[in-house]
Amino acid sequence: MYPRAVTDVTEDALTIDELARRTGMTVRNIRAHQSRGLLPAPEVRGRTGYYGTEHVARIELIRELQSEGFNLEAIRRLVTGTETSEEVLRFTRAVRAPFEDEQPEIVEASELAERFGSTDPKILRRAEKLGLLRPLGEGRYEEMSPRLARAGEELSALGVPAEVTIEVVARLRRHADGVARNFVRLFLEQVWKPFDEAGRPDERWSEVQEALERLRPLASEALVGMFQLAMNDAVDHAFGEVLEREAGSRRKHH
Repeated sequence: MYPRAVTDVTEDALTIDELARRTGMTVRNIRAHQSRGLLPAPEVRGRTGYYGTEHVARIELIRELQSEGFNLEAIRRLVTGTETSEEVLRFTRAVRAPFEDEQPEIVEASELAERFGSTDPKILRRAEKLGLLRPLGEGRYEEMSPRLARAGEELSALGVPAEVTIEVVARLRRHADGVARNFVRLFLEQVWKPFDEAGRPDERWSEVQEALERLRPLASEALVGMFQLAMNDAVDHAFGEVLEREAGSRRKHH
């Protein structure tokens, strides 16, 4: 939709009424976009403002970004001082893309109850709040991470109650949120901020997008690697204490 709408435009001197007809917007909304800083000012000749292809492209970009879930204030901050609409659009799609390629699965409430040995509605509500399940109505749910669900199912098979499993998942979520914030902060401070301070040069948009895409596997690999180290240390420490207590108990009895 975006490239076609831009290339269809040949005139570079549209009045605001013509721009409204060309883009399917109302004049009132175009003026509102201008007042918010979303659209550059028109070229004024005499008493008439004229709009060009860059205004059509910007309106299409705003629509695309809104459809991707961005609000107008976020869009304003993103497009301010930017001329390369296609690069902005590609970058924002990369930002909004799923972090992993794992596909959600549709499950029935009865299946969930059977898997985890519980029909407690509080557990379902907790899973929704944690972002594990998305209700679809009529007793059906979208399981956002089947991989995580399988781990929970394995815990259930080991005899861990569902309420204990969901509490473990809640703690994992809190730790994961902290790790995610650290990586996002790293990207913003080390990649986005220098790019932004340089005036967001057009030729560097692809470099920023590439950095974002490389961060995805890097974050996962770093988290898994650190978790493995931490898990080894935790197991050694915990079982070392258990064995010490057992050895001490045996010495007392002898």
